[in-house]
Order: sequence, then C-alpha cells, then structure tokens
Amino acid sequence: MNLILLAPDDLVSPRLAQVRDPRRLRHLREVHRARPGDRLTLGIEGGGLGRGELIALEAHEARFVLDDLDQPPPPPLPVHLVLALPRPRMLARTLEHVTALGVKELTLLNTRRVEKSYWQSPELTSEKIHAHLVLGLEQTRDTVMPQVTLAKGFRPFVEDALPTLLAGRRGLLAHPGMPADCPRGLTEPTLLLVGPEGGFIPWEVEQLLAAGCQGIHLGPRILRVETAVTALLARLF
Repeated sequence: MNLILLAPDDLVSPRLAQVRDPRRLRHLREVHRARPGDRLTLGIEGGGLGRGELIALEAHEARFVLDDLDQPPPPPLPVHLVLALPRPRMLARTLEHVTALGVKELTLLNTRRVEKSYWQSPELTSEKIHAHLVLGLEQTRDTVMPQVTLAKGFRPFVEDALPTLLAGRRGLLAHPGMPADCPRGLTEPTLLLVGPEGGFIPWEVEQLLAAGCQGIHLGPRILRVETAVTALLARLF
C-alpha cells in the first residue's frame, strides 16, 4: 500500500480522516509499522494526493490530520479496454494490474470461449470488483476509480455498443495471427480488445474487424491473458 486511499466516508472534516476497516489498519501496523506522529501519503478517492499526520492508531481506528491534498493523480492511459471475461482468479489479478497501469474504462465481455460459470463468480460482485480496483490504486498512488461495465452478450455489444466506443478512438484487436505488429507509443484515444484463454473464435474476429478494428499481434508466443494485457498496455502507451 503506497497510498492510504480515503473514501468520502472516511472524512470527518476537510482536515480530519478516520480509517476503520481491518485491512488498512493491519497494513498500517504490520507493513508501515506506523506510529502516531508519522507522516504518510494519502489521497481522497476521486480527488488529490498529499500528506497527512497519523495522530492516533488504536485497535479499531486510525486518525489522520490532513495537509492540503492538492497534488494531481498520475495521468490515465488514453484507452478503453475491452476484455473477454477471464476465469475468476485471473480476473482478480488483472483488475489490479490494469488499474495500476492507468486504465480508467474497462468492459468485461462475453465471448464463445468464456465459460458460462464465470459470470456467476463472486468476483463479479460490485464489492469484489471495487476491492480489487482499490488495491490497484493504492499500489500506484492513484485516486481515480476505473469504470467497469459488464457486457454479457457478444452480438449486442458489437451491434449496439461497439460503434459508440469506436467513435473518436482507434480500435485495436489483439489476437494471434493478425497481420500487423502491435504499435508503440500511442497518444491517441484507443479501444483495445483482448480475447479469452484460447482467443476469439473466427466469427468473432470477423465481426470485430468488420466493425472497424485493426488486427494486431505480439509475436508468435501465446500468452496468458493477464500477461498479454500487461504487455500490450506497456507497449502501446
């Protein structure tokens, strides 16, 4: 935890915050080994960053006096990531990784090779998703929460949502065997689509290409989804 991320409910006043959840309290004690008088990096969800003084660390509560939290968070990546829903354990890691890298818009998409049971996973509850996003923000000292959308039908996504998402964005379909190398150093708004384990089926690839996406690849190696997403974002931006 490189940042104590404060939710609006943690603010007692503009200059005073209290932390009561066990995870953050445990981290303060066991990792930071914090003591009253220590100054730590804090941020307000959706707001700025700064420093604060720990004035009390008790069994069920920590209290901070806040300085001016007016430093901006890191800039976001100019990308909307569309990711075929991974298996639950991989989803948890991927949410944290892409949040730490600066993705602010994420759509989880159903495709033919996505197991139906994945959509019933507890990892897809709003509480679980939020918890993983928070971990990503804390890692990278960011305060802006990503927006996550669930798209449970591939055809409705392609017909109804994709044209809007592509408006003003460059669409890139990452899939093995595509003709173009993954580009580097993009600054333009981008829509990046990544398939499931096993990839998109040919019909899905045809639909995405017909909608205006450009097919790209990362080379001959077949990567796990979480590895491929990280590699793509690092190379593209």
